[in-house]
Amino acid sequence: MEKTLNRIHPVSDPEATYFLQVSWEKDLGTGFGLLLSDCRCAWTGTVFEADISREAADIEMDREKYVEELRKALIAGEESAGRYNFVISRDEQNKACHFSYERNLKDGSFRLGSLKLQEVPSPAEVVKELLVYCLDRLGKLQAKTEHLQRENEKLLSNCSDAEKRLEKCVEAKEELEADLYSKFVLVLNEKKAKIRSLQKLLSEAKESAVDAKCARDSVATAQMVIKRESNYDASTDEESENPARASLPSALERRDSSLLGSPDIVDPAPRRKRRQRTAKPAGTGAKVAAYEAEQEKAGPASQATSGQRCPEWDLETLENSCQPEDLLEDM
Repeated sequence: MEKTLNRIHPVSDPEATYFLQVSWEKDLGTGFGLLLSDCRCAWTGTVFEADISREAADIEMDREKYVEELRKALIAGEESAGRYNFVISRDEQNKACHFSYERNLKDGSFRLGSLKLQEVPSPAEVVKELLVYCLDRLGKLQAKTEHLQRENEKLLSNCSDAEKRLEKCVEAKEELEADLYSKFVLVLNEKKAKIRSLQKLLSEAKESAVDAKCARDSVATAQMVIKRESNYDASTDEESENPARASLPSALERRDSSLLGSPDIVDPAPRRKRRQRTAKPAGTGAKVAAYEAEQEKAGPASQATSGQRCPEWDLETLENSCQPEDLLEDM
């Protein structure tokens, strides 16, 4: 059975002090017993499970919530001081005491329950029982306190040991960091040196590539110059070797021009075309007769020179000279 002992002050006499002991088996909702004493008198009573259900129904409150309110009012003690009121009224004739407990609200209060307690014939035994309970409770609390103190000392010792181990770990960590940093610096310097050497090799390779490209460009330029010079020399040699071929067209042109300008050569094409004509234009015969008369007047010298020519060609030539249209047609 579990018990609690609290100190209460009734509303009717706030200066008075009463001791209230509550005892229950498993749960406060299954019923509990009350013991009230002012160290001179003592009263006792029991609240059953049916009474709890009836009180919860009277105030229209859920039973579980009602049991929780009872626990706060009767068991919590100093924690719920001021939130709950207790009313105690004695009945000297019947040697009884009416005990009720209420919940305070902002604008009033409502009663959680009430109970009629019967006076105990020997209050000294009740007071003795209360003192024994207090001493037992005090002993348990002291033992618990000592146990907590030992646990606290153990925890403090463990904490100090943990701090020492932590300090050692910090020192080891710092040493490890310093060692790793020194190694990292060495590796970093090696990498930097390698990077610098690679950069140098890369720059040298770029310079060599540029030099090779310039050399190729110069070689190509020289080859082009040599090719151009060789082509120029070949062309000059061909011109020197074949001067007759170069002058041949001009000679042929001079020959053709001399032949065309010579009066002794007769072009047969105009003759054939003139022979095909059926009629001559007017005025041609008169001009021919005048020409013959002039030839006769010129004498034998002119006849000798003219005799070397073809009279037929001279007449036809004269006729052609008199007709510019025929010349255009012949052309």
